[in-house]
Amino acid sequence: MELFEAISKRHSYRAEFAQKPIDREHLRKIVQAGLQAPSGKNEQTTRFVVADDPAIVRQINDMPQANMAIKQGRALIACIIDKKPEAIYEGHNFQVEDCAAAVENMLLAITALGYATVWIDGWLRVQNRAEEIGALLGLPDDKIIRVLLPIGIPLEQWSQKEKQPFEKRVWFNKYGI
Repeated sequence: MELFEAISKRHSYRAEFAQKPIDREHLRKIVQAGLQAPSGKNEQTTRFVVADDPAIVRQINDMPQANMAIKQGRALIACIIDKKPEAIYEGHNFQVEDCAAAVENMLLAITALGYATVWIDGWLRVQNRAEEIGALLGLPDDKIIRVLLPIGIPLEQWSQKEKQPFEKRVWFNKYGI
């Protein structure tokens, strides 16, 4: 699939997935796309755990209050950052931004390969879910899952939600003119 087609087709999928495993070579391609993302000062701090073991995936699928995508995901990719990242530029760190850039690349790769997913972030931050899943995945105490991507073969066809027009959100040279 061509890049701009993948961008226009990418959407947050929250419905049922086919009960088929995800090809591990495809998972490698998806995560490699994430690894190719830019990172602040090229520090490359983002790490990933790919869960494709059915027993581990099932434990995550069965977590309370999980949305349909988590409950149905056949594989999951966890984007890992430091709990207390060190400053790398003028007192700032960029691990959240680095993770976000990697995730966007992976979202496009997932779409291009014919799979679907949804960016899970807020759900992880409540009731110690990130820590609970991190323990399942063997994360050290100084790491945390920032984003989780449940992946599967979509059973429903969804389209990207309508976006506001270019003219409403973009200006050249000065805001609002």
